[in-house]
Amino acid sequence: MTMRKLLGHAPLLFLLAGLAGCASIEPYGNFLGANAPATLNEKLAADTVKQLTVLYPPASTRFDLGQPTPDAYGSALVESLRIKGYAILEFEPDEAAQADNPDNPDTARPGLSLRYVLDAPASTNLYRVTVMVGSQSLSRAYVAQNDTVAPAGSWVRKE
Repeated sequence: MTMRKLLGHAPLLFLLAGLAGCASIEPYGNFLGANAPATLNEKLAADTVKQLTVLYPPASTRFDLGQPTPDAYGSALVESLRIKGYAILEFEPDEAAQADNPDNPDTARPGLSLRYVLDAPASTNLYRVTVMVGSQSLSRAYVAQNDTVAPAGSWVRKE
């Protein structure tokens, strides 16, 4: 009898399991691996900062990092943003969990959340940078040629 009740609720259980998967944290970071040249990461970070300065004025914008930045791209991005005059709030896992709680007004952050994904689609000579600023994203593809990268198109902004 208990087994029949459980099987009767199976569709509901599958629905709840699927929704829990949708609520999981998206992967952010540098997925190029440790083999990517440091100059590649620095060039991509410099181009990212150049675009961010067009959209978000330095000296009056604070970015709150939504992820750790131990990789070469993340380190170059943070350093370049600071040199340009941006205030940066480093990522703290405990504080990030509290800040995501809308019921807690003491943890409201005045800065813009900043996250990034750096990846390379398989079997291509392309790289892709996606930067999430608040609820908006910026993306750009780059083509690898002669140990360097060049933009393969314009920045795409999703609002």
